[in-house]
Amino acid sequence: MVGRVFWTELRDELRAIVREPTSLFFGILMPVGFFVLFNLLYGHDTVQGLSAGTAMVATFGTYGVITVASVQPGIGVAQDRDLGWLRMKRVSAVPVWIGLAAKAAAALLYGIGVLVLMGVAAAAFGTLHASPWALARVVVVLLLGSVPFTLFSVAIGFRLRTGAAIALLNAVLFPLAVLSGLWIPIRFLPSVVRRIAEFLPTYHLAQLGLAQLGDGSSAIHVLALVVTTVVAAGAAAVSYRHARI
Repeated sequence: MVGRVFWTELRDELRAIVREPTSLFFGILMPVGFFVLFNLLYGHDTVQGLSAGTAMVATFGTYGVITVASVQPGIGVAQDRDLGWLRMKRVSAVPVWIGLAAKAAAALLYGIGVLVLMGVAAAAFGTLHASPWALARVVVVLLLGSVPFTLFSVAIGFRLRTGAAIALLNAVLFPLAVLSGLWIPIRFLPSVVRRIAEFLPTYHLAQLGLAQLGDGSSAIHVLALVVTTVVAAGAAAVSYRHARI
């Protein structure tokens, strides 16, 4: 019963992302488009010992994954609240957590799609120089690292209406991308930005992805993301408990 309901919810969520122009544009088309543009311009350069096209799989991949993980679940929860679907699910025999799990799973699947598109583009441009095993590690790391962003997104969705949730999520994502060096290599940014980046989970996720390609260590970045996940889980739980459903 639970499995059947989950797959039904998951199918609906996968369709919803494609049908929702905001999610489709900001969550999929924009990250892949930026990746293609920057890869064409700078993909053959060298960044931190890696070809720029290879490094971009980790940095722009981080942007793509967290965009899907942040935008879709939060907007979906906010829409369900506005339409009264969460209220109906709460009083029905279907646990609310199944719908939330389906939203998170749909975001992960689309995140995989975004990373595959980026990898295919980099390979087509001749800028991808990494083993399949290294690329697989990057995909796993980025998907696992997107979990706290999904939790924060859900927390916002439980507290804000759809329009406000869309505005806030997008307003937060762009500064995070810039300050974390996801679009421009962090070493090219001003020193004050580099100091700020050390406190941002997006920076640590991108660096963890780069570490899978042979650039840097992982321990401090893993610790930062674990702490972020704990905080995000607490925020989601509190937000759900006090949500007006």
